[in-house]
Amino acid sequence: MTDRIEEMIETAAAMVASGRGVLAIDESTGTCQKRFDTIGVECTADNRRDYRHTLLSADGLGEYISGAILFDETLRQQAPDGTSLVKIMQDADIIPGIKVDKGAKEMAGFEGEKITEGLDGLRERLQEYYDLGARFAKWRAVITISEGTPTQACVDANSHALARYAALCQEVGLVPIVEPEVLMDGSHDIATAYEVTELTLKTLFDQLFQQNVILEACILKSSMVVPGSDCAEQADAEEVAEATLSCFFNTVPASLAGIVFLSGGQSEVEATEHLNAMNQMGQLPWPLSFSYGRALQASALKVWGDNPKANVKAAQEELLHRARMNSLATLGQYDEQSENN
Repeated sequence: MTDRIEEMIETAAAMVASGRGVLAIDESTGTCQKRFDTIGVECTADNRRDYRHTLLSADGLGEYISGAILFDETLRQQAPDGTSLVKIMQDADIIPGIKVDKGAKEMAGFEGEKITEGLDGLRERLQEYYDLGARFAKWRAVITISEGTPTQACVDANSHALARYAALCQEVGLVPIVEPEVLMDGSHDIATAYEVTELTLKTLFDQLFQQNVILEACILKSSMVVPGSDCAEQADAEEVAEATLSCFFNTVPASLAGIVFLSGGQSEVEATEHLNAMNQMGQLPWPLSFSYGRALQASALKVWGDNPKANVKAAQEELLHRARMNSLATLGQYDEQSENN
């Protein structure tokens, strides 16, 4: 690993470089099926390839997007002209990344909680992904808030798995994105979301330390501290920004390469507004950027789905607009005028 430490540190820094963020297009086939069902498009391998090729080939996307998280099949696919999607990304200065977990499954003995699987055989899969051109990876854990959850056992188990995955990534030269998502589902208030996020992050960074993970070559993909989607009292962008940053200051070491946010059910504009509010709050010890899926793709997917053959350019324009808005948000320069231009 020692010969790739500098490479990984450089890659991690590039992923959160000023004005740039990560596009998450790593939906599993099942999740992609659900998305395509909403637009009336059959979820075939060719259609999945055409849609993702549409996004990745948008002219100028690399100005705002530093990397893209791919699903296994996408890393191996070629555009209709025979060019690999990895080559298209590399030519656009977009770093290829790969989702490597096997999904969140029911946690035995803990009703309503999940544990992410996929550690078995991971070392060999990571080496193959590196050879295929990936330079970073992602693993998602799911933390649920309810009357009896999360339990410490669930937080411990998921944090340990995230740390083991991260260590294996760095062994082969891949930058690990660690994603402990505290779900928005529920009626909990913002104070409860803060407590659970704080517990989760403290546990995670303790495990990363124990597994000798190099934080300068590691990126946190975090949920924001927001009230549950069914909470009667919702929070404005400034409240979300203040709570999230306060939580990070108490839990996240300054040596971490950077933090990217997941949108976690927020609308496209909400996710941008929240990121912008945080980046307007002065000097921070780490870059704060984005790694959005739906909050970058939703409008583009709808336009593309109306006519996948004819609407390629229009879908790309939708993606470029959202990428540009989030780029401004990483600089604290997003506003309503920019949104509507």
